Amino acid sequence: MQGGFVAIILRVVFCGLWLLLSLPAATAAPAAGEPVRIAIDAEFSWPGSTSAQAIEQGVRIAIDEINGSGGVLAGRPLELITRDNGTVPARSIRNLEELAQVPDLVAVFCGRHSPVVIEAIDRIHELKLILLDPWAAADIITDHRHSPSYTFRLSLRDSHAMPALLDHAASRGIRAFGMMALNTTWGRSNLTAAEKYLQKNTGSRLVGVRWFNWQDQSLLDKYLDLKRLGAQAILLVANDREASLLMREMTTLPASERLPLLSHWGVSGGQMGQMAGSLVNEIDFVMVQTYSFVGDQRPRTRQVLAAASRLFGVTDPRAIASPVGLAHAYDLTHILARAIDAAGTTNRTAVRNALEQVRNHDGLIRRYARPFEAGRHDALTAADVILTRYEADGAIVPLPPRRKR
Repeated sequence: MQGGFVAIILRVVFCGLWLLLSLPAATAAPAAGEPVRIAIDAEFSWPGSTSAQAIEQGVRIAIDEINGSGGVLAGRPLELITRDNGTVPARSIRNLEELAQVPDLVAVFCGRHSPVVIEAIDRIHELKLILLDPWAAADIITDHRHSPSYTFRLSLRDSHAMPALLDHAASRGIRAFGMMALNTTWGRSNLTAAEKYLQKNTGSRLVGVRWFNWQDQSLLDKYLDLKRLGAQAILLVANDREASLLMREMTTLPASERLPLLSHWGVSGGQMGQMAGSLVNEIDFVMVQTYSFVGDQRPRTRQVLAAASRLFGVTDPRAIASPVGLAHAYDLTHILARAIDAAGTTNRTAVRNALEQVRNHDGLIRRYARPFEAGRHDALTAADVILTRYEADGAIVPLPPRRKR
């Protein structure tokens, strides 16, 4: 009788062990505590904007992953707040002042327009509010007088964009450039970057600069002026509206009169693909980026694309609008989460300090040995810049590597 009882007990124990071993591997419980808040202040209402929306998608995909794995600070979920600044600096500053008062808000993401961010830099530091930059490229956003700095960028810099475009042109034998640029701090930042490059590369020259404004109705005269001065290509610092306007006007000229356009990436923050349409096949148009989903088959990329499909219904990587905004914001959100955990608090000064200490983060764009450190608040380098073009379906695709001569 006793032996039979022992046998029954052993069978129960065996079955219990078998069931445990048959279960899938345990994962962290979804976060359920008081939320830790982050925000986006960007150009959501700017006509045709896709940049602010892409930044939001990148943040939300990262939050979905982080919260699904237990959140931050031992079980607190991340929560996103969005504010629209309409590209108006005063409105952005007001948004930042209000967000700084939100309990447990640790950081704010900005949008793509450098002039808006530049106007807010002093107030950001007065508020000791962490600003995370996933797009705006003006160098001064991280190269300013404030110490310690509360601005952190995972994005392109103008001083990386211009050399990449000019090097590409030089590899094609182009040596004389005209610049067409928005008459803003962003445009002037790019002129400074181009001039610094040309001072070191004396075989190339800038024949002239023509400034334009957001609401200009024609750019053709400015283009023709630079062509008459001897420009062999145009350095273009514009958004999608101005770039597509210039392309339409250029296609009224004979093909032999159409110079190559070497473009900064402001054009990719809107509906350039739809606005330009088939014109992309009629103009020699090259644009800087830092990342493309097209052709990237890594597991992390597939994971992000699956989330984009589930959360936003985007099923084709070629259809992702403003892909760099999504990619940069995704990586920045994960880096921020690591800094929050390392700080052990939502105190913004502690999180700011922890951001400079994050190590060895495997992101979507690449692996970051140390994204930020004191004196260097730019996570990307010139080596991260790639050259791309639009295709007829609106997709932004990398150029094939040029053969060395």
